[in-house]
Amino acid sequence: MLLKIIIIALLLFIIANLVRAGLVMLRQPEPEVKMSRYLGRRVMFSALVLILIFIAQALGFLDQNPRPY
Repeated sequence: MLLKIIIIALLLFIIANLVRAGLVMLRQPEPEVKMSRYLGRRVMFSALVLILIFIAQALGFLDQNPRPY
């Protein structure tokens, strides 16, 4: 259960970084923080979520869905 909460928290953090990058993009003058900082964080945490899911599935913490047929 804790693993699922961590994954959900990381996904929410990814969405928050996407929104922050969009807000920086909409500002007309030169922003003090570059948009690539937030987009880079988003990509890094997306890769972290995928690796975490693969490792959890390999160790047996997450079960696969049964076959539908």
